[in-house]
Formats: sequence, C-alpha cells, structure tokens
Amino acid sequence: MDPRIRPYVIRAGFYGIYRLGHISIDWPLITCLVERWRPETHTFHVPVGEMTITLQDVAIILGLRIDGPAVTGTCMLDVAQLCGELLGVTPPADAVRGLTISIRWLCQQLSTPGPDADEVALERSARGFLLALIGCFLFPDKKGVHVHLCFLPLLRDLTQTSTYSWGGAVLAHTYRELCRASLDHRCGISGCITLIQLWSWERLHVGRPDFGRSAPYPAPPFAHALHDDDVDGVVAEGMDDGLPPEPVVQPEPEAQAEPEPALPLGCRWRVPLTRVLNPSGVLLLYRDQLDAQTSDQVLWQPYVGDVVDQLPDICLADQEIWRTMSPLICFDTVEWHRPERVLRQFGLHQEIPPDSSYDQHLHRVDARGRHQRDWATYHAPYIALWETRSARVIHSPPLVGTMDFQDPYMQWYRRITRRFLTPRLHRDDMRFHTTACSMNVMVNRCHG
Repeated sequence: MDPRIRPYVIRAGFYGIYRLGHISIDWPLITCLVERWRPETHTFHVPVGEMTITLQDVAIILGLRIDGPAVTGTCMLDVAQLCGELLGVTPPADAVRGLTISIRWLCQQLSTPGPDADEVALERSARGFLLALIGCFLFPDKKGVHVHLCFLPLLRDLTQTSTYSWGGAVLAHTYRELCRASLDHRCGISGCITLIQLWSWERLHVGRPDFGRSAPYPAPPFAHALHDDDVDGVVAEGMDDGLPPEPVVQPEPEAQAEPEPALPLGCRWRVPLTRVLNPSGVLLLYRDQLDAQTSDQVLWQPYVGDVVDQLPDICLADQEIWRTMSPLICFDTVEWHRPERVLRQFGLHQEIPPDSSYDQHLHRVDARGRHQRDWATYHAPYIALWETRSARVIHSPPLVGTMDFQDPYMQWYRRITRRFLTPRLHRDDMRFHTTACSMNVMVNRCHG
C-alpha cells in the first residue's frame, strides 16, 4: 500500500482487513463445515450442539463495525459517470462486465498514485484500493476477479464509509454462501472464506494449527509483531502479479511517526504456523474428528482475558447488539441472525430454541437478472427491522459450569440432529479406519 493512502484506509475502517491479508485456505475444513450447515437455522450442527458465526465473531476477528446503517442502496448506476467521478478514470469496455469491474484493471490504474498527486487524486486512489479490497476479501465472487460497483457510492465520503454495518453485511453474505454451498447440487463456495476458517480455528480443534508454543491458546502477537513487510501489498494471492512498481515516495515526517493502529484478532494468524501436533488437510479425518467431538474440544468463549485487552476499540464497540435477533442486509441479500440458538457462545444458558421460520422466497432473492433495482426500497421492511436491532437483543441467565449430557436442550438436540456424517464404509485393512464409524455402529446396536 502506498503510505499516502494509508490514512484514508484507516479512516474508512478497513485497515484491519488490509493487514489480515491472505491466509491459505484449508478447503477440506471448509467442506467439513459446509456439510454440517443448516440453512433453516444458520447454524453448524456439531455433536455438542449448535454453533455459528455471529456478529461478535465478525467484529473481533475482522475488526469491522457492526452497528450502523445497513450496507444497501441502488444498482441503477451509470458506470462511466460513477467511475469518472469517484475514481477519476473511466474503465474500458473489456474491464466491465455488467455492473462489475475487473479488480486487476482497478489495481493497475489506481494502486500507484503519481508522486505529485494531490488530495483529490489520493482519495480516488484510496477508493480504488478499498473497492479492490472489498472485492477480493469481503465479497468475492467464485473467481475473485471482479467487484460489484454497487459498493462504490458507499465510498464517496470515507468518513461516512466507516459508519456502515460492514460486519453485518459480511455476515449476511457469508450466511448466504454457506446456504448455497450446502445444497446437494452445489460444488463450490465463495464469500469471505477466511472468516469461516478463522472462526473454526478460534473455537474448534479440527484442523487447528499451532503457533509453535506449548500453550493451547496463546496470546495473540498483535501490531508489535507484525511489520509492513509481512503483509503490505497483499490484497489476495496473486493480485499484485504484473503490476508496475510503486514510485518511491517519502512520507511526511509526521506520517512516519504515526503509530501502528491496533489490529483485530484475525491478524494473530498472520505468523508462521505449525501443524505437527494436529494433522490437517484430510477431509475423512476432519469428518471423523467432528463425529467424535466431545465438549472439552469446543472453546465456547475464546474472546476473554488478554485476548480482548489487546483488541482495538472497534472490535468491542458494539457489544450491546451482538445478540440481536435481526435481519442482516447486504444489498440483495437478507439473512437472519440467530443468536438465540447459540447462547453458550456468549456465556449464557441455552434453552431449547423456538422454531425458526425458513423463508425460501427470501433465499431465492438475489441480484441475478435484477441489475437495475433499488435494494434499499425493495428490502425496506427488513431495513426497518435492522434499524430497531437494539430492541431485539436476546437475554438469558449466565451459564454455570458445562452443559450436562442429560440437559433438556441436549436431549432435544439429539432428537433433531444427525450426529454422524462419516459414511459406514467397508473396513479395508489397508485404509484409515474412522473411530466415529465404529461408535455409530455401537450406538445403533444399543438402541436396536
């Protein structure tokens, strides 16, 4: 990143996302989680109960704002006029596909402002950088090569940009992609995959790498352990290939003295990791580990103690709505936040949750074939519900100890879930034998 546009990225509230950068994805782990996703409740069904990615996880892992206006607006855009006004350049026809623009072209045009660039030019470059960051990391398509221009009007005033509920929008998009990927006929997933993986690493033992220390949950190495050379220039893997070299620009003295902002929790995984003590990358093994999961292999509340003491203010600013039962909105996407089903993640007692209404029509609404639509008007009823989010916060008594196996919730849960996903295969002497498969046979015989 050009040091002159760094203040604009910080002002917009995306500096933590930039510093998180690219983390290699463990695709067998993502597959294993998708297999346990329930679209009707937006939760993962694991043996010890329901779990999910909540607004709390998004705020703490990614450092995005939760409270604020919904990320929405109109898609009735004039591409040439909008790009000319906010980016200072009009994209050629081969860089535009519908209302999306090539991320590579965007980086080539705006990643290197000239040495004499004034404030207007720098702000335009910052918008281009942020738009590429949004398209590569937060809302990528399956190929990760285009970004939708509907986000660009929200970058007009970068101070105002930081007030939107970007965390809610990312979670809505992530829920939608998990729901799509969980369908039988789907074989891929897009969206903020890094969020899914880091959520799993923070809470589950399956495929979790180690920091190379003896402590199972070490304190995160934050800003003092991360240097610009570690992640600067990394928007997504391969994004900078073929880009022209950045001009040598000396920052102003006061800019050199500017302290490094504190970073969200996800940045602690941007260090060398080891997997010596925990095998990884094998789907069959992951399935078996989750099938045989026990309560002591789940970290229900990972964000405690020194971990939260070192987080930036934005990660903890919106705690009062972490448990809101509200619709999450990102333009065409509306997905419900269901904290009432995972209260143990907030340190609260879990009762049997109420039935969740599954709106299939809402799930089918997307931007395909609806390029000229004002989503703020179309989803106005849900936006109104989001604006009253503080009135729908779920409350429950604190959780004391661990949940008993015979707790009413666990008895109910075992009736409605499918615990074992590993298929009961022929036990070939020369192949890996899953322990959960044997357990499944024993349980069926005991109940038979």
